[in-house]
Amino acid sequence: MSEAAEQVRMIDLDPETTPIEDIDVSQRELWSENKKWDWFRRLRKDAPVHFCQDSEAGPYWSVTRYADIMEVENNWQVFSSDPTIVIDDPDEDFELPMFIAMDPPKHDDQRKTVQGVVAPANLKVLESTIRSRVQNILDSLPVGETFNWVDRVSIELTTQMLATLFDFPFEDRRKLTRWSDVATGGPETGIVESEEQRREELYECLEYFQRLWAEREDTEGGNDLISMLAHGESTKDMDPQEYLGNLVLLIVGGNDTTRNSISGGVLALNENPGEYAKLRNNPAVIPNMVSEIIRWVTPLAHMRRTALSDYTLGGQEIKAGDKVVMWYVSGNRDETAIDRPDEFIIDRPRARQHLSFGFGVHRCMGNRLAEMQLRILWEEIQKRFHMVEVVGDPVRVPSNFVHGFTDLPVKLHPL
Repeated sequence: MSEAAEQVRMIDLDPETTPIEDIDVSQRELWSENKKWDWFRRLRKDAPVHFCQDSEAGPYWSVTRYADIMEVENNWQVFSSDPTIVIDDPDEDFELPMFIAMDPPKHDDQRKTVQGVVAPANLKVLESTIRSRVQNILDSLPVGETFNWVDRVSIELTTQMLATLFDFPFEDRRKLTRWSDVATGGPETGIVESEEQRREELYECLEYFQRLWAEREDTEGGNDLISMLAHGESTKDMDPQEYLGNLVLLIVGGNDTTRNSISGGVLALNENPGEYAKLRNNPAVIPNMVSEIIRWVTPLAHMRRTALSDYTLGGQEIKAGDKVVMWYVSGNRDETAIDRPDEFIIDRPRARQHLSFGFGVHRCMGNRLAEMQLRILWEEIQKRFHMVEVVGDPVRVPSNFVHGFTDLPVKLHPL
């Protein structure tokens, strides 16, 4: 990134009058301060397929409309997930291969190995476990006192679920939360002090999971993710970096997305009291509301592809080797595809027609599990509390990838 570009902070500029070629929606301040929406509106209107020449991550294309994102998603032959699905390029000396950052057929083989953990029959078994855990978590909360919803509910529920899916020692489950945060946040986010510390902690994660692998590789029939990887034809001979890459994928996929939808849903209902009243009057709307929360929050803001050949998208000439970023947060607010997209409407028709889970071969493997956790949580909240009231400003993750929260101060009001 050039010195001149470093001095241009999007947060100080006017989204309507800034020259289109100067716009860089990847700047983290826009995300930590929640100031990106007008910039995406401008791009959708004036340059839906937009080239940014200068950014911290280098040159990249932004794809901001629903239909164009779908076109990219459906064409993995041109728009490759290899070598990474995030806007920043991987460090050449610390590559973490993972199946979401692979193309078919290798992607399909590895994904098939683990997707049984979220098969319908297994979800049915998990439902009662999730409900009892949700009940225990909610019953342990202080009523009438301020506490951090992210830590006490969002993180706790998703981390307990992850521990179950991995058959991970329950008393160590908060390690999963830490590794998820470290995997998606470098020194610029404040989560770690240096890239060296980040790698060190991820290697601790690998070492821990290698012990679990060693314990399970001689035992057939395990129904947890580690056993599935250890016995899967396409995964049993993975090298350590690839094992770590897939662990990071499964930890982040099972943690960040649901965690941030749980927090974001509470915030959305507080910001839209009419919708909260609608929920109180009709709890049967919860399954539909869950889809609207996931659209509204869009817990992973983007996915990146790399063009394997020249391609014309939205009238723009993308060249082989170019970085192409699909901004799900923008596609989920696209006025040409979604009616009244800037409104949070819990009984919205066709609420599941959102981009938050991706589409095509890379559609989120755990989407039904995420929806089920959110549904059960809101069913149990409605049985106990008149309101989960937000009583302070949320603190957002300083990331253009994980679209979420570190703090959400709330107070519970009983029925």
